[in-house]
Amino acid sequence: MTTTTQLPAILGGEQAVTLDQTEAIRWPLIDSQDEQAVLDVLRSGNLSLHPIVEELENKYKERTQRQFALTHNNGTSAILAGLHAIGVQPFDEVIVPSATWWSSVMPVLHCGGVPVFAELEPECLGLDPEDVERKITEKTKAIVVVHLFGMPSKMDELTSIAKKHNLKILEDASHAHGAMYKGKPIGSFGDVSVFSMQGNKLCPSGEGGILLCDDQEVWESAVRLGHYERLLNLESNNKYFAATGFGFKFRMAPMAAALAVSQVARMDERNTKRNENCIYLSNKLEALGIETFLAPKDVTRVYFEFLVRYDESITGLPINDLAKALQAEGAHVAAPRYPLLHQQPVFTHNVWSKIARLPATEDNPIHLYDPTDLPNTTLGNGSLLKLPAFPSANSDLLDQYSNAFEKVLAHSNDIPRTDKAESSA
Repeated sequence: MTTTTQLPAILGGEQAVTLDQTEAIRWPLIDSQDEQAVLDVLRSGNLSLHPIVEELENKYKERTQRQFALTHNNGTSAILAGLHAIGVQPFDEVIVPSATWWSSVMPVLHCGGVPVFAELEPECLGLDPEDVERKITEKTKAIVVVHLFGMPSKMDELTSIAKKHNLKILEDASHAHGAMYKGKPIGSFGDVSVFSMQGNKLCPSGEGGILLCDDQEVWESAVRLGHYERLLNLESNNKYFAATGFGFKFRMAPMAAALAVSQVARMDERNTKRNENCIYLSNKLEALGIETFLAPKDVTRVYFEFLVRYDESITGLPINDLAKALQAEGAHVAAPRYPLLHQQPVFTHNVWSKIARLPATEDNPIHLYDPTDLPNTTLGNGSLLKLPAFPSANSDLLDQYSNAFEKVLAHSNDIPRTDKAESSA
């Protein structure tokens, strides 16, 4: 067994991770059942409209206990439809996180809305309820809640704030298929909720997304925006827009829906395996001083990605050098992080207002974005380290990863510092 007295590989020792990881970390998992599901649709000839799409919608309604579901060609389209459906209009402010994929935020602009970035809290990496409340103004219309990497956000606090201030919630659950919060499924909290089914997600369809809600008017608004083919079947006045819709075509391809139906049938089993593996390794890493975002007892998280937090002030070893030392051990780790959106040129250079078609000028800006804002989010984002989510790993490989961390951290004082080497060159 590897012990802490052994040298790290970066210092000339033997690698800790020697097992073949190809199958242990492969995702998505595609098998003959998935192939047959897609072939069935392909051979039917119904490549644009097929009952498999409604089957997928019904499965997600059942899973999330929602009344209405509407598939989309991707999660981004579903988010745009959701923002439209809850009534985001020009000049409305929408409170959003900065540490997230851009799809959680950029569709706000196409509704004419103004994204207002709030801090993340450190326990769940979700929106900080206290900062959300500080950011509310008379212009605030909605909050976009993201369950980042599969960890549910603090929904009690956020829903309470939304009710107090009469705000809508768009719940971006794209990372959190199958997660639970205090007995309720993630995807059941928002005025609208959205799941992405992009190829890396826990229910992959290649490309796809689904919108869920409990309000028929909200659902019909989303239908009206991007599903003209469904309008004639409505009993409301929305059926009269069937010849035009509202200008978008967001329907999901049936072959993608067939893959999603096949995948969702095995999703809970696969989530359980991922959770077991990530929690097993998390417990070992926690003992080494690595924070792993283990869920509270009343929350069931999932692992779209396995992110851990490293406090370099404890060892003095910079996170990028830690990552290089772990890579030398054979571990698939890196320090990737979503680029913080409030620091991106589309916001800091006022491009956003042109996308939103809002009449902002240098002399009369509607909203200014400061890249030095959100200090807690910026600091926290720089402390994250990404590991594989180990969808098919066994304990031997996980033990080797643990030993890699143990070796490197035990010799942290001796690990080369990249910055020092570069500054002395």
